[in-house]
Amino acid sequence: MDAFTAVHRRQWERLNSLARKRRLTGHEADELLELYQSTSAQLSLIRSVEAESALSASLSAILANARTRFTGARSNVFVDVARFFAISLPAAFYRLRWLTVIVGVVFTVIGALFAAWAAGSPAVLAALGSDARLQQLVNHDFVNYYSDNPAASFAGSVWTNNAWIAAQCVALGITGVFVPYSLFMNAQNVGMTAGVMFAYGRGDTFFSYILPHGLMELTSVFIASAAGLRIFWAWVSPGPRSRLDSLAREGRSLVTTAVGLVFVLFISGLVEAYVTPSPLPVWAKITIGALVLAAYWSYTLMLGRRAWLARERGDLAADDAGAAAPSG
Repeated sequence: MDAFTAVHRRQWERLNSLARKRRLTGHEADELLELYQSTSAQLSLIRSVEAESALSASLSAILANARTRFTGARSNVFVDVARFFAISLPAAFYRLRWLTVIVGVVFTVIGALFAAWAAGSPAVLAALGSDARLQQLVNHDFVNYYSDNPAASFAGSVWTNNAWIAAQCVALGITGVFVPYSLFMNAQNVGMTAGVMFAYGRGDTFFSYILPHGLMELTSVFIASAAGLRIFWAWVSPGPRSRLDSLAREGRSLVTTAVGLVFVLFISGLVEAYVTPSPLPVWAKITIGALVLAAYWSYTLMLGRRAWLARERGDLAADDAGAAAPSG
């Protein structure tokens, strides 16, 4: 290995020098490419003998630096972040807008039916628990849930829990079963709780504690569910693409949605922790929740439509997504 290094050291030093130059002549650019190819072959040989050696690591760093000279460096991270929030994310939300609304309507109808069933049936209330237990829920547990823990830790807990639910809806949407089941169970839980609250004359309390954060929180669940259903449909009906290509394209776009929902749910968690249990008037709390929801839809419909018309779909850039083999 020492002999091998002595023979090729000047070649590697030359490659490193060319890779660090600000400007290259045509001859130097050709030399850089030739040295890159030969050094890559030499590194493969070294790794077959001493894979974890310091020399191997050093040559890998030199090759990585040289590679950026003829492939181009990655774009600035701040540009990538700005593009994500100004183009990719609103485009991903925009393409789900109608399905989000449909999921929300279905969820609301199911929840309202369960609420009416529970509120109007003494037998259902009795099956849910004793009168003392339901009184405890209505008069103490429902309200105290939002203030039993410090606001900061409660916000973090709500955020991570809801983000996990959203990620599951996106990731497991391909099954075609998880999203409908999850939506139904959540609608049932919300509806039954509402039914109990209304049965004991505390319907106003239910809405005053659910609406401030629930407007955006539930909308986030609807968005995640819509994303999951789109992945399932991409598998069922891939169109002119292969199923694998259709899933890849849809999955990349909807992972963008999942990442965006992390930020949306963070805001929703702050509202739930700091606004919902606050001593503010009910109208003020609901107004704050409505403004958060309005901000989301304004962001989606305005920036999203602009990105959509520019043929953005929330997918990765072509270079990052990779090439696809032609089919047919």
